[in-house]
Amino acid sequence: MEQLDKEWIKDVMDISEKELTPKQAKIVEAAIEIFSEKGFAATSTSEIAKQAGVAEGTIFRHYKTKKDLLISIVMPVISKFAVPFLAEKFLLEVFGDEEFENFDALLRKLIYNRYEFVKKNVQLLKILIQEMAYHSEIQESFKNVFVNISLPKFQSAIKMLREKDQLVDFPTETMLRLAVTTIVGFLITRFIIMPDYDWEDEKEIEYTIQFIRNGLKDIK
Repeated sequence: MEQLDKEWIKDVMDISEKELTPKQAKIVEAAIEIFSEKGFAATSTSEIAKQAGVAEGTIFRHYKTKKDLLISIVMPVISKFAVPFLAEKFLLEVFGDEEFENFDALLRKLIYNRYEFVKKNVQLLKILIQEMAYHSEIQESFKNVFVNISLPKFQSAIKMLREKDQLVDFPTETMLRLAVTTIVGFLITRFIIMPDYDWEDEKEIEYTIQFIRNGLKDIK
């Protein structure tokens, strides 16, 4: 089983605003580890309690149901760090008030930012991928962050870059879909499907940038 990045709990659960008890922190750690390995449906609260070293009743003192525990883990991720490219913190880190020199510069910052995050939080990515299709609460939160936070930022960046780079005249939403799915595909392959392959990460990132750029450049 992969080692959990202990800083994840402090950052994602926002301990500075809402302190977790030591037992609650152990419950969250155990849930992340087992959910990522077995999936939500196949995980029992008794397994989580055993892994956390607490009584099963302790879980239900903090969370009414197993699903409440899942949502408490996943929702802050979507709103703060989010699925790659759809997080408020990520958007501030990548976009901010920066004016990008060209499309390559935007892509490079997108990929390296999310590469570092996923590298530290592979289990989190697994849970998000596994559970997205089955929980409407997660889907709705994902949609809201995308429409209200991510898309306007990307639209602004693309509008600026259209004046500098000869980008193909696709709808911005289409450009975002093509870029994001390619980068997410790279991250999933790199860290989940083939994590032990002898990747040359910097080269793979540059290949990914080149692939997206060539597909979205207007070559007329």
